Amino acid sequence: MNSGAKWLSLAFLLGGVLAGANAALATEIEDSAGRVVSVPEQVDRVFAAGPPAAILLFTLAPDKLLGWTRAPSPEEAAFLPEAYRDLPAHGRLTGSGDSINLEVVLTLEPDVVVDVGSVSDTYADLADRVSQQTGVPSVLFGGRLDELPGTYRRLGDILGVEERAERLAGYVETTLDEVQNRIAEVPPEERPRMYYARGPDGLDTALSGSINVEAMDFVGARNVAGEALGGGGLASVSLEQVIAWDPEVIFTVNPDFAAQVEDNPRWQTVSAVESGRVHLAPQLPFPWIDFPPSVNRVLGVRWLASILYPDLFPEPMEAITREFYELFYMRDLSDAEIRQLLGARDGR
Repeated sequence: MNSGAKWLSLAFLLGGVLAGANAALATEIEDSAGRVVSVPEQVDRVFAAGPPAAILLFTLAPDKLLGWTRAPSPEEAAFLPEAYRDLPAHGRLTGSGDSINLEVVLTLEPDVVVDVGSVSDTYADLADRVSQQTGVPSVLFGGRLDELPGTYRRLGDILGVEERAERLAGYVETTLDEVQNRIAEVPPEERPRMYYARGPDGLDTALSGSINVEAMDFVGARNVAGEALGGGGLASVSLEQVIAWDPEVIFTVNPDFAAQVEDNPRWQTVSAVESGRVHLAPQLPFPWIDFPPSVNRVLGVRWLASILYPDLFPEPMEAITREFYELFYMRDLSDAEIRQLLGARDGR
């Protein structure tokens, strides 16, 4: 975040004006970090601090969302409702590559700033600074999969969209519970051994416990890199290591890797490649696995489960995909669009 002195005085001045205007009609809420924040009783303008918040707010109250953190690409925009494709791209306050300063936040005149993701002290302190330096209340809610239902409900209360929040929260709860209940009958040692290939050469990966593989962890996949290297964040590995680990299935979000891996003689000795079990996760309008870590990954969890445990999850992904997009993204998919999305599952 840009915290230079050149804009601090402006931030405090305008923040004081906004805070004074909203103070008369305010209610106190407690966010996921345990911070007690005074927010307006009526919230009509919401600033998303980062991509996870932008996605969640779009699904919950799109008419209150002030903009995207970055403009959707033409391919992404095609899977969004027309009314929201051209929302302003205002940059992000949190996470890597933060690209906005608080002057821009103030010019948009938000009623509240919302961040969704980690509720560590670092992000709680950031939310405090945003509130202090702008006078605009900033709230922080958990973004891990099991936190999403509660985040929907609490934001639904703040934004005055309780009924929709409950509907979305209920869908998330039902989906995640169903996945956990079904895979519980598979002993841990019998669950598929998985490698997550990132980057065009597939040799960047994520270790168990990383937010990047939370969806894979959730469905009980045995992360071969995590088993060998331990938990943590992202890691670079060698092809020799992958060959030695010999995963049964490979997931990737990189189309270039998926397009060439089966014809690459160096990868052909890996069991997942030899058996044709390399799967490119759908990406539109938001990736189904990995980043941004928001509600988009709930559908990714169900997709992963259908691939890893086809006997336990025989329901057609076409119907599940159609329902999710209609409910969360307010987008009725054509049969061709569903084929376009799910055609990625075989890595071609």
